[in-house]
Amino acid sequence: MAREYCWGIDLGGTKIEAIILDPADNYAIVARERVPTNAHLGYASVVQTIKSHIQKMETDTGISCDRIGMGTPGSINPYTRELRNCNSVYLNGHKFQEELQEALGIPVRITNDANCFAVSEYKLGVIKEEYPDARVVVGVIMGTGVGSGVVVNGEIINGKNGIGGEWGHNYLDESGGDCYCGKTGCVETILSGPALEKYYASISGTALKLKEIVMAYREGKDEFAARTMERLFHFFPLAISNVINILDPDVIVMGGGLGNIDELYTEGLKKLDSFVFSDYVNTEFTRPKFGDSSGVLGAALLFT
Repeated sequence: MAREYCWGIDLGGTKIEAIILDPADNYAIVARERVPTNAHLGYASVVQTIKSHIQKMETDTGISCDRIGMGTPGSINPYTRELRNCNSVYLNGHKFQEELQEALGIPVRITNDANCFAVSEYKLGVIKEEYPDARVVVGVIMGTGVGSGVVVNGEIINGKNGIGGEWGHNYLDESGGDCYCGKTGCVETILSGPALEKYYASISGTALKLKEIVMAYREGKDEFAARTMERLFHFFPLAISNVINILDPDVIVMGGGLGNIDELYTEGLKKLDSFVFSDYVNTEFTRPKFGDSSGVLGAALLFT
């Protein structure tokens, strides 16, 4: 019997990352390579790049790709089978899964990158190691965008409309302004990295990167950095309380650049009790084991 391996791809805005895992060796990484997405060349070019990338890895490793999981920046409409809600807009409207299966000649499973993040941390990462009894897990990503993946008893919750976990596009506050999705005041317009940078620039007249804003806040000499971080500490618990009220998860895993901010786990949770519909909140908040690697690892686990 031939040895089976797990293949996965994380399709990002600037890079396509592929990985091969060995289930017989505790899912050790056998190979991992990145190539540029080159999305400016168009949809058909990206499909061909994925195919060429896989073929090269097959040649380099001598391992045949018989099936593959993939994380994308959007979700599949379960009725039309078309990708939608991708901030990499060239993907929207295409029957990507079917077309990729035809190009590769193998089965392909696709879910959004937040689901891949949640799956990897549940099956291999921090949940498996530190919270093995957790049944309901939410993997939150707050970075360039905001999203989440929901895993219950090891299964991804996609939902009737295929949008399970789309926390980033719940309404939060009018002050966030217009969102690329067509709505106003989404969580993403307030709690993403670019949104916080935009807010800082609007009140200070100066552009800083999020890391610089955080450092300025810690130094205690920049009132605009303080106001920006106070905005984060107010709106984060308000937004995440909706997730807790609906799903009541055992653990929330915090991914993305904002998940690396230490104060989010202290100052950012102080108001949580006042927003959650409970007389106590025992939900655990934790950092991911794999960080930016979670997406591609989760993609490789979609057939497990």
